[in-house]
Amino acid sequence: MDIINIIFALLSIGLGCFGWLAPRYTMGALDLTMGETTMGASEVRASVGCLFVGMGIGALILGSPEAYVMLGFCWSGAAFGRLTSIVLDGNSQKKLVYFLVEAAVGIPAIWLNL
Repeated sequence: MDIINIIFALLSIGLGCFGWLAPRYTMGALDLTMGETTMGASEVRASVGCLFVGMGIGALILGSPEAYVMLGFCWSGAAFGRLTSIVLDGNSQKKLVYFLVEAAVGIPAIWLNL
């Protein structure tokens, strides 16, 4: 279980680094475009990037089941938001893949640590 938790935390950090350090790449992967200001890149760095980096680092530092279950709740929250978009905004293959990744981290992290 400890190794799986560490993998989930490292996955959070790794994927978060894309949003943090490569916001234009991340925006392209998410079908987002830059606007007239840099707020789009700023939002990606914050919410798609460092939020996930911070979650992963925090879970590794604390190392408790509660920390890893919170990591799972965060990923599951993202999955629920993605599912809401699929239902209300329409489905796409990209949305489905992102939902499956988010759920594949979130649900096991909760299940393993509660």
